[in-house]
Amino acid sequence: MHFARFANGRPLVQVSLLCASALVYPSLTSAQNPAAVSGVVTDESQTPVFGATVEITGSKLRARTNERGEFRIHGVAPGSVEIQFRRLGLAPVSRTMLIAANEQPAPLHIALPALAIAVKPVIVQASRVEYTGRLAGYYERLYRRSSGHFIGREEIDRNANRNLSQLIATTPGINALRLRQGGAVRMRGRSCRPLVWLDGTPLPAGEVDLDAFPVNTLHGIELYVGATSAPIAYTAARGQSNCGTILLWSRGKDTEPGAGARRRNVDLEELAAASVIYTADQVDTEAELIERPLQVRYPPALFAAGTSGTVMAEFIVEADGTILPESFEIFSSSHPLFGEAAMQALSNARYTPAVKKGVAVRQFVQQPFSFSRGGVRTSANVQD
Repeated sequence: MHFARFANGRPLVQVSLLCASALVYPSLTSAQNPAAVSGVVTDESQTPVFGATVEITGSKLRARTNERGEFRIHGVAPGSVEIQFRRLGLAPVSRTMLIAANEQPAPLHIALPALAIAVKPVIVQASRVEYTGRLAGYYERLYRRSSGHFIGREEIDRNANRNLSQLIATTPGINALRLRQGGAVRMRGRSCRPLVWLDGTPLPAGEVDLDAFPVNTLHGIELYVGATSAPIAYTAARGQSNCGTILLWSRGKDTEPGAGARRRNVDLEELAAASVIYTADQVDTEAELIERPLQVRYPPALFAAGTSGTVMAEFIVEADGTILPESFEIFSSSHPLFGEAAMQALSNARYTPAVKKGVAVRQFVQQPFSFSRGGVRTSANVQD
């Protein structure tokens, strides 16, 4: 053993002891090899749940789910662990899993059951919408589908890792063509190149490299295989449309959900635990949306595509029947545009307040929305 000496001459043995512990520590770390627990939390309809708390029982390890319902907890030691999943307004769930040493566990999929909801859902069943802006014609044709083939946003997003020529070639009767650099397509065995338009503007008459357009920058695609099937506004003179027409529509501010706030600034679970707010089962009379026309705008892009969906908004209804703005949150939405529509509709909504022991009180409310395309109005709260 080697000794170090201070000026007073006394030996110091801790130097060699520290060295010995440094030799042992890495092997202990390697043996424990903490894992990462990850997964997705949804409701029973498989819609991602935002803001659920995921906690390893008996530890300080926890996480909250993001807008896609995803979570990830690092530093979980191997062995049997209990994981708790909870979200105000949904029934809690716990899972026990065995984490093997030196292995990463498979992602979890947890569905939180719904609790009884007293608030009547808002049914949005629209028979028509008004299309405006640069995409009005595209949405109208997508809705009617009288001619041509359409590749909508959902299909584009599913194939975002493909080249555009490969995506278009999944349409029957269209074949991909490899260029020296990039890709093109040919329609129904024709050897000539189709006419390509981008946001209503024709591209140069030469061969267009379709693969120069990243798929994830496009909102919609229209394909017309003949000279007479394309819309009149996109039929070129001198037979340039004889080989087919491709209309590309790019993404922009008018296609993406707005940046409206969806994350609340107050902790509802803490307020509920402190009895500052009440849940529906704790009051004598629950808060209820006042029956009057609620202006709910069906998102034009989703109406045109025939997309239906659901939303769950949650917030505090004050004792005067107004919604506390900083408590508002969309925690479950089958599509961001539906969530945005619900948020805008509730911005001026009023409720009859909850009552407990004869006094109006603040209540935590979950307000469901259901969107579907149809010709029959089923709720007095909704305007076509």
